[in-house]
Amino acid sequence: MSDADTQPTFDSLGLIAPVLKAVADLGYEQPSAIQAQSIPYLLEGRDLLGQAQTGTGKTAAFALPLLSRIDVTDKTTQLLVLAPTRELAIQVAEAFQSYARNLPDFHVLPIYGGMSYDTQLRQLKRGVQVVVGTPGRVMDHIRRKTLKLDGLKALVLDEADEMLRMGFIDDVEWILEQTPPTRQIALFSATMPPVIRQVANRHLNNPKEVKIVTKTSTAMTITQKYWPVSGLHKLDALTRILEMNEHDGMIIFVRTKAATVELAEKLTARGHACEALNGDISQNLRERTVDRIKKGQIDILVATDVVARGLDVERVSHVVNYDIPYDTESYVHRIGRTGRAGRLGTAILFVAHRERRMLQAIERATRQPIESMTLPTASDINAHRVNRFKQSITDAMDNENLDFFLELVQSYQKENEVDPLKMAAALAHMAQGKTPLLLSEMEVRQERRERRDDRDDRDGGRGDRGDRGDRGDRGDRAPRERKVRPVTAEAMPLKDDPDTSMTRYVVQVGYSDGVKPGNIVGAIANEADIESRYIGHIEIYEDFATVDLPSNLSADALGKLGKTRICGQRTDIAKLDNADELNKRAAAPSTRKRPAGGGDRRPSGGDRRPSGGERRRPSAGGGRDRDANRSGERRPRAPRKND
Repeated sequence: MSDADTQPTFDSLGLIAPVLKAVADLGYEQPSAIQAQSIPYLLEGRDLLGQAQTGTGKTAAFALPLLSRIDVTDKTTQLLVLAPTRELAIQVAEAFQSYARNLPDFHVLPIYGGMSYDTQLRQLKRGVQVVVGTPGRVMDHIRRKTLKLDGLKALVLDEADEMLRMGFIDDVEWILEQTPPTRQIALFSATMPPVIRQVANRHLNNPKEVKIVTKTSTAMTITQKYWPVSGLHKLDALTRILEMNEHDGMIIFVRTKAATVELAEKLTARGHACEALNGDISQNLRERTVDRIKKGQIDILVATDVVARGLDVERVSHVVNYDIPYDTESYVHRIGRTGRAGRLGTAILFVAHRERRMLQAIERATRQPIESMTLPTASDINAHRVNRFKQSITDAMDNENLDFFLELVQSYQKENEVDPLKMAAALAHMAQGKTPLLLSEMEVRQERRERRDDRDDRDGGRGDRGDRGDRGDRGDRAPRERKVRPVTAEAMPLKDDPDTSMTRYVVQVGYSDGVKPGNIVGAIANEADIESRYIGHIEIYEDFATVDLPSNLSADALGKLGKTRICGQRTDIAKLDNADELNKRAAAPSTRKRPAGGGDRRPSGGDRRPSGGERRRPSAGGGRDRDANRSGERRPRAPRKND
């Protein structure tokens, strides 16, 4: 009997049907250890003290059962989650949104320093069932009485030891004291220092304890690399890896069963011998598929985690984590399919910016650093293809059966009096067929632009700052000259969802209005109710900007957006039909007066989280919630000895 037969399933844990459907849609096949042990206790309403490392799946361990107990008809705040950093708060809030996708009228709000108060107040007034926040900003809202906890049913302390290390533990205790005595508490911590144990003893009611010891180790025969997802779509990046890296057999891991079929079909269409392997495929067909890769009849399997566990194929030289796993244990199982029995193997991990925390968790769990890899450029690919084509000519010339073809081409050359080189070129063109040998010049130019964008994002768009001068003179500086990029009407596909049809729109705000990508993202996300991950490429010009949005955007949403103001200007959003007119406008001097001080410093009312568009920059990482105690009170800090 396999491990999969003895482990509990999500269906057996008692979760409500809409949550179970979301779990299935997301590709979760079996609960991790922390999930299997925690979910039943939390469904019963018990307090819980959980000890588990980051990356073990603990967000789902508390989110799934607590969502199953939420009353979506009640707009009061029923669940509060405290997280040490804004990044984790955003991540947890997005996880709740994913798990609640089938719960109508559900709302979750992340609150943290650096986010507009206007946005938070508006959503709190509308009503949210779940609030995820950093301690400082949560305290601030409680003191302002804008966050009411009278109807709170449960509270989660996520990464409690990290909150202790950052000096938040006294803030956390203050928040706990403001909650109803009947609320349920779940405390999760990677370690259990005495101070955290004391907090649990004071505030938790006869808690159940769950401790997960992760046994994660990777063979030294496996070379691990990661690619930071940017610029290229994941499929294009994978194609380049397949083309430029010599490999024997390969397993590519994705999260969902549907994704195995979809990716396998796309790779097959690009000329790779590939098949899908997932739990919906019959056992007989699975066995035949595995046998085919063992015999070299196919080279690539696209698989989900569960069906690939225990798979031992000697010729698997590479494992690609196309979708990052949900927990570190799954990562170890995945890459263990290569580098077996002393053989050398390579494991490649695709990591989006928002997934960096999981990368760090994997490095901690495996006790091995994972080096960043650089993808081959379009020029590298073209040079490789040319060399390969030349080699195929050399191989063909070594063929002993060329006599007939020599006579044929000599006869053709004599009859038509053509240049032998031109005739050889025509034959080469025939041999290549309809598939272009080289990447198009457009693809090369686009890649150069994307690499330049990535450099701009890393540099913060500063360029050569030169002599900064006295700060008092900065408002009188001449505006920095910007390089104007050509306006194009064609929308760029989303990096993480290239199959979504996109349309390019123009909005009537630009640099001269002090606008930044975050202002545009926030306005669109809030007014049109579009998830930020579906807001694509943004390009800002002097007095207008372009933004790529899903093509199925409703007329009602467009109407709302057209009346929205960003940095004091109406957007007047419209589909971009005439790029020539906009290029003329971009080249002409702006007639608008630039805001004093280099831009509008007021909050835009938008969520500034980066997602999707290339010109949006990541928010500042980690750190203390600096906007926390706006009321002016001095808050106590945990003693240094506890850090």
